[in-house]
Amino acid sequence: MEKLAKFLGTSFGVGFIPGAPGTYGALVALPIIWSFHHFSSSWNQYNYILIASILISYFVGVWACGKVVPSWGHDPSKIVIDETCGMFITMLAIDFNFINLITGFILFRVFDILKPFGIRKIDQITSTNHTVMLDDVLAGIYANVVLQVFIKLLSFAS
Repeated sequence: MEKLAKFLGTSFGVGFIPGAPGTYGALVALPIIWSFHHFSSSWNQYNYILIASILISYFVGVWACGKVVPSWGHDPSKIVIDETCGMFITMLAIDFNFINLITGFILFRVFDILKPFGIRKIDQITSTNHTVMLDDVLAGIYANVVLQVFIKLLSFAS
């Protein structure tokens, strides 16, 4: 079970790539999101699939953390399923196109790296398997809201 937890928690092994594992974990979500959009028959179906993916990746991430934290320590950088989950949240209810996807990715990474507006406090409150996931959930929510605002402002300008 620990091998499966490591495989899933590292988003299919990308968390082992040296350099910027969080960025790689977020990048894993991009082709997945594209395929959700490409193979969905409607905007609603696309969003329902994203919601299911958010829930699955969140709870798989919590489970994986429970299995690997004893050997890797709390919030190890190799665990990147939280970034994958955060990207799913970023793109929820966003019209899918390449510009929105890349803008969402950039916004998510900015919020994930800088951890403003209470994101950093999540890990400071307590160290649980949920807090590993929740800071990226919140970064995804912030990125989604900012992206929604950008899209609205651009639609008013045109």
